[in-house]
Amino acid sequence: MRLRLSVMVVSVMLAGLVCRAPAAEAAVPSLGPDFQFGVAQAGFQSEGYNRDSNWVRYGDEGKVEQKVGNSVDFYHRYAQDIARAKSLGVGIYRTSVEWSRVQPSPGRYDEAGWTFYDRVVRAIVDAGMRPMITLNHWVHPGWEVDRGGWNRPGMADDMVAFGKRVVDRYQWADPLWITFNEPTEYVRRELMYGATRPQNAMRMVDGIIDSHRRLYRYIHSVQKNAQVSSNIAYFPVPGLGNWLEGLFPERLRGSMDFIGVDNYYSVSATDLSTTNAITGDLWKATQAPESIYYVLRHLAQRYPGTPIRIIEAGMAGSPSGVRPDGYRRGDHLRDTVYWIQRAKQDGINVVSFNYWSITDNYEWGDYRPRFGLYSVDVQHDPTLTRRPTDAVAAYREITRAHGVRAGYRPTRLPVPCSLVSVPDSCTHPAVVR
Repeated sequence: MRLRLSVMVVSVMLAGLVCRAPAAEAAVPSLGPDFQFGVAQAGFQSEGYNRDSNWVRYGDEGKVEQKVGNSVDFYHRYAQDIARAKSLGVGIYRTSVEWSRVQPSPGRYDEAGWTFYDRVVRAIVDAGMRPMITLNHWVHPGWEVDRGGWNRPGMADDMVAFGKRVVDRYQWADPLWITFNEPTEYVRRELMYGATRPQNAMRMVDGIIDSHRRLYRYIHSVQKNAQVSSNIAYFPVPGLGNWLEGLFPERLRGSMDFIGVDNYYSVSATDLSTTNAITGDLWKATQAPESIYYVLRHLAQRYPGTPIRIIEAGMAGSPSGVRPDGYRRGDHLRDTVYWIQRAKQDGINVVSFNYWSITDNYEWGDYRPRFGLYSVDVQHDPTLTRRPTDAVAAYREITRAHGVRAGYRPTRLPVPCSLVSVPDSCTHPAVVR
């Protein structure tokens, strides 16, 4: 394995030496008034006051470092956070409906749980934003765990029944729909925590695909001009990354109205710091914002003619708020949007971008990584005060101008031969214009 990796790295570095950058062209144009900016969050990660679920149990059982507790208390502060999003000038607000909150036991739906989401969806619409609703963001009820979870073929039927209830209740708001958040990562984590048995991994994969397809058809039957998809996590691992990415999208062809993608990290032959993401020290992984350009270009080639929505993108901040490399959230946001504009300039049909996340939240067993436009110190500030980062002002400028200002130049130059897309990034490297 070491020999293969060494050969790969040397090959990539040599390719980087021989590739030539194309001549500079005209300045990057704005994304235009039709491009949609948004913010994103997940119910379990932000709401608090959660009901029994697989992830509540992971905390209680010590399978993750920290319990979720009451997170940033979106449950009581949703109106203020939605107002903050409105003040940014964004048009999309992504969140999820927690299955366990509305169906705390088999066959019983709780009106109080529905009322909470009624208020959230109404507040988003009244603020002039379009909801993007995720039906499953890696969390399912504890009673489903007791039944066997995704080890049991009937799990798909239960998921579809729940999803249909959500769709019936909120189709009036004309939401964008994400059926399953990062389904490959959902499967991986259920395997990692022992919830899905290894011999049943493909049963879970098949169940998710079956659920998605059935929900796709149902949503289109009740909501005119519906937009439905799943979002894939783009892993910057040569070969393996393409396999992980393709596990679901290739089998979902024909049931995706857009390609939804999440992108956070890059890796190159000269910078392997992304390995810090494996240890949990996410803020020590250096950022190469041009990776989003390579991701978009790859997806446009793989799924020609299908619109692309960036469902999640952002940067991990440290617990202290200062990254070791000094990269500021506002600069990273501007740099990322610049590369989205470059992709658009090259004819790639990217139509929206969501920033993860509106506030800091529970990062799946850990409150240390900070991803929020608004910082919240869950561990040390009992008031859970939302404090704006420098990215808040940056995002307002971006939404007003439909992109970064004319003549903007990224604060980080592209790295040679990004392993996000090899050999394409070596033969056709990203170029600042």
